[in-house]
Formats: sequence, structure tokens, C-alpha cells
Amino acid sequence: MLTKAYIPYKGYYSTPFSRWQGSFANEHAIIFAANTAKRWLAQKKWDPAMFDYLFLGITIGQPQWFYGSPWAAALIGAPGIPGVLLSQACTTSTTCIFQAAVGIETGFYKNAYCLMTDKCSNGPHTVWPNPNGPGGEVLSENWMMDNFGRDPWAKGAMIQTAENVAKEAGITREECDAVALRRYEQYMDSLANDKAFKKRYMFPAEVSVSKKKTIIVEDDEGITPCTKEGLAALKTVLPDGTHTFGAQTHPADGNCAVVVTTREKAKELSGDPKIEVRIVSYGFARAKKGFMAMAVVPAVKMALDNAGITIKDVKAIKTHNPFAANDIYLSKQMNIDVNGFNNYGSSLIYGHPQAPTAGRCIIEGIEEVAMLGGGYLLWGGCAAGDTGAGLVLKIG
Repeated sequence: MLTKAYIPYKGYYSTPFSRWQGSFANEHAIIFAANTAKRWLAQKKWDPAMFDYLFLGITIGQPQWFYGSPWAAALIGAPGIPGVLLSQACTTSTTCIFQAAVGIETGFYKNAYCLMTDKCSNGPHTVWPNPNGPGGEVLSENWMMDNFGRDPWAKGAMIQTAENVAKEAGITREECDAVALRRYEQYMDSLANDKAFKKRYMFPAEVSVSKKKTIIVEDDEGITPCTKEGLAALKTVLPDGTHTFGAQTHPADGNCAVVVTTREKAKELSGDPKIEVRIVSYGFARAKKGFMAMAVVPAVKMALDNAGITIKDVKAIKTHNPFAANDIYLSKQMNIDVNGFNNYGSSLIYGHPQAPTAGRCIIEGIEEVAMLGGGYLLWGGCAAGDTGAGLVLKIG
């Protein structure tokens, strides 16, 4: 259990997420995130030099990302600090936040900045030397689609892992459609009252269309309207599968940031000094080969055990749910209502830019618990390689 690491209330933001080949498609993910962070810090009148370390979470290569974290630090206005680049697929944000928290807990850092960004659009195509191949032909890799399409260890595509879990757990097509519709309805709740919930944390992105034109993106792009009839009319992605394209997430672009610091500094920076956000515990797990969605359960159980609480003590739950089966399996294993968590949105609906996905979910969870008067937040999600992570925070 952690006792010294805090997130200042309102010490975070997420941009909207844009479906791939949308408004963010031509941005350099690191430069885009750093410029957004610089604007956000300026709006809050915070000096970037107050940070002593920067965690850069990113999973899809960008030109010169070899310099990743120190480059991003310089771009946000903190050229005197070092940092590290972290890549852990879909749980990258969680790892950045937890590693920052461990640094605070042990006294290595006093005020860390976690910046998570990815761009699925226009991803890199890598060429690898193959001198022993026929005629010296090179090996090539489409960075995103080739990895989505095949795990080198389990040998299957990402969606195959979800179908493996669905088959073993007895999850039906009808259940997947019902959860997809419920998650869409929950996302629509975030748009009520002139987007009141989303305005609690979302920061608009600034995109340069040309040398003379800049646009401001304030809303998620690529949200697909869902109805029961519309979902039922879709074909499953795999023959005899349970998931259609309506019951799985979609690649996206975006970034987010979270400040992790001491209790005293968090109070100083807080948007409401009466609200404290403490990072309590972390959990991790790896499921059997080809059953990625299963990894979430042992990961969140570890996080809960490390926090000294049970699922019944949690005020709100947020998950990264690339497939509807993820949430259904979690609900069955933890004996919770599948319709009762992921309020106000989830990656199933607004998309999945890998590194910032979990960060946005956690940020939303903080705001939901704050609205409910405080309590514990549980986040859980899977990641490539049949792995999972969990995080417990206490708000209030």
C-alpha cells in the first residue's frame, strides 16, 4: 500500500480522442502532446520547471522518439529535467502513474509529470535487415496492424483472445451486444447538460492545418451511434464469434497527462483543497496464452488486496474494455453488475490510442467518485501479451 503519493484534484487532463485518420492524423504524437501540455500548464499558471521528472508513455514509434522523455520535457518548458519513456501497450498510463507514485513514496521525486500519448493514424512501417534471407530481402512490419493481427507468442490476433475467453466462459453474442449498447448509453450521459461531465477534465486540442490555419478540437471524433437493432444487424468479425465491430473498440489518437506528487504539493496545486486523491495500490497479472481478457481479474484482485479492501468497498469502477467480453468476464468473476460500472464512458466507445487510454479512464473515474462524495476508485484493464493491471485510488 502507498501512503505518500497524491494526484492534485484537477491536476490532469485528457484531450478528446479522434478516430484514426481524423483531425490528429498528421500530428507528431510527442510534439502534439507536449504542445497540448504546455498550453494546459499555461492556462493553470503552473511553471513547468516545478517538475523534477517526466514519464512519457507512448507505444507507437514516432520520428526521433529515441529522445522521447527529455525532448518532451524541454518542449513543455522544463528543459532541465530528465525522464523515461515507458511502453506497456494498453496499460502504459497505469504503469507511468504507478512508477511515479513509487518515486514519490521513496523520496526519489517530489513532483512528477506523466504525459501519455499515441497516434494510431499513419503509423510507422518498419524495415528490418535480413541478410540471410533469399536475395537479402528485408523483413517489414506494419507497426500497428501487424501487432494487432498477431501475437508472436500466442500466435493469434487480439480479437481471437477475446473470443477464446468468450467461448470458455460461455459469453454469448447477445451479451456482448447488450454491453456495447449499455456502454454507448453511459458515454451519452457524459454529454448531458451541455457536456457537463466531459468538461470536468477534457482539454481541447489545437491542430495546425496549415501555416495560416489552426483548428480547435473539443469533442471526441468517430463515436458510432448504437441501437439494439443496429448492433444485432452486424456480422461477427470472426466466423462463429461473439464480437462484431460494434462490440469492440477502434484505433484512435490523443493524449493525456497526470501530475503525481506529495500530499503537500497536491494541496497547493489542487482545484479544490478539500478533495484529496491518493494513489493507494497497484496490481498486475498474466493470463494463460491467448486469453488476454482474463488477466484483468487477478490484476484487480491484487490491487484490492494490496489496498486492504474488497470490491464491495469501491465507489466506482473503470476499465479498459477493448472487447465487450472483457467487462462481462470481469463482472461474472467478481460478482458485480456489468451495467453498473464504466459510467460516463470507456474505451469501447471513444476509442483506444493505447498509451493514454487508461489515463483517460482513470481521470474520468476520479471525477465520478468526486461527484459521489468520495471513496475508492478501482481501475482495471488488459494489455498485449495476455497481461493486465489494476490500480486503486482514494478520493476525498
